Amino acid sequence: MPDRADPPNPRVPDGPDQQSRRPVEAVLFDFHGTLAQVEDPVAWVVAAALACGAQLDRGKATVLADRLVTAGRAGGPLPHRVPVHLAEVWADRDLYAHAHRAAFVGLAATVHTDIEGLADALYERLLGAPGWVPYLDTAESLKALRAAGVPVAVVSNIGFDIRPHFEEWGLAELVDAFVLSYEVGRVKPDPAIFLRACGMLGVDPERSLMVGDTPADAGAVRAGLTALVVPAADPGKANGLGAAVALTRR
Repeated sequence: MPDRADPPNPRVPDGPDQQSRRPVEAVLFDFHGTLAQVEDPVAWVVAAALACGAQLDRGKATVLADRLVTAGRAGGPLPHRVPVHLAEVWADRDLYAHAHRAAFVGLAATVHTDIEGLADALYERLLGAPGWVPYLDTAESLKALRAAGVPVAVVSNIGFDIRPHFEEWGLAELVDAFVLSYEVGRVKPDPAIFLRACGMLGVDPERSLMVGDTPADAGAVRAGLTALVVPAADPGKANGLGAAVALTRR
């Protein structure tokens, strides 16, 4: 998943000023940090341990969660150091499902624990909707765009399918296309992944808005889109997605 960084101001392509640009007719959203956030680290560890048949008190779970997040959690801060034996799969993590799993299970396995199978159980939490929390304004914003007839794509650097997450949240019908890096072989900020999304929606890039929380998302500007970069909020909070809806209004 992409590097985290303090977001810049909303980005627009070089050229005419904002008032003379054509209206936004489609919106592309990043997934992690934009529409949803991973669950609280302690809850993540407790749930994974239970799946392995172990019960952890909050104190032990907190210490273990801190160590696992430092080692490198999918959806969390990037690790300060990637072990040499994981370097190759780490580099390919958003291009291949097997590399994504190997990278993050491998990082979790560097943290010593007496819970057998914990590293795999931690990764399994990521693959299901219970391991994620949609932002408070995600459903409202997607519904507003659908009501306005504005097509939506989710564009994510990721190594697994997130469609089941949206289905479980009751949001799948509000997304017209999923453009996932491991399926299309392109990773943000490569302009090709944004152009693929625009093509799937049938909208010109110059009429499209990319909403995300990292510089990789702002890379959409190189493909001709407008980019809105917003800070990633804590799980369960609103994430300022109403700004994207407002930009589609004429």
